[in-house]
Amino acid sequence: MTQSTSRPLVVLLCAVNVGGTGKLPMSDLRALCETLGFTDVRTYIASGNVLFSTSLGPDDARDALEDALREYAGKPVGAVIRTPAELERVRHANPFLFAEPSRVGVTFLDSPPDDDTVERATGITDEQLVLGRREIYVHYPQGMGRSRLRVPSGDRRATTRNINTVTKLVALAANSASR
Repeated sequence: MTQSTSRPLVVLLCAVNVGGTGKLPMSDLRALCETLGFTDVRTYIASGNVLFSTSLGPDDARDALEDALREYAGKPVGAVIRTPAELERVRHANPFLFAEPSRVGVTFLDSPPDDDTVERATGITDEQLVLGRREIYVHYPQGMGRSRLRVPSGDRRATTRNINTVTKLVALAANSASR
C-alpha cells in the first residue's frame, strides 16, 4: 500500500560484500534505488546499507528493491527495512552497553525471532545472545570474525550489523530527516 507523503527508510541488504561474496558497488545500488523513484538516496560503507525516501510503505519498497536486485544480480538479494524510529529503538535497546560497540552485533530479521532461537544456536563459546522485537543482539567478546556462532533464522530475511554501524545509520537517518 502506498502513501502520498514521502518518508525515510533504512535498508540493510543481506549477504552483500560479506566474505568476498555478493559484490554490489554502492554506486550501482544508489543508481538502482534512484531508478525505482526513491529520493535522497545515500549509502553507508560497502556492506549494503542504504537510506532513501519514498512514498511506498516499507513492504512495498522492500519488494520493489528486491525485485530490482534480483534482476541486477541474477539471484535473490534479501533486504531488511527499518524506519529511522525503529532503528533508533534498536540502538537504545542494546542490552550490551558495557561491551565494545564493534563486538556487539545486531541481527536484523523481518519478523520476530522464535522463542527457542538461543537454545537452537550452535557454536557458542563465550558469546551472549538476547532476543529483541525483530532483532537478535549478540555480544562477541573475541570479535565477530573469530566466532563460530550460528544463529538459526529460519526462512526469515536476516542480516547483521555491529552497533557502530547501527549508530551511524541512526545519525545519517536523523540528518536526512532534518534536510
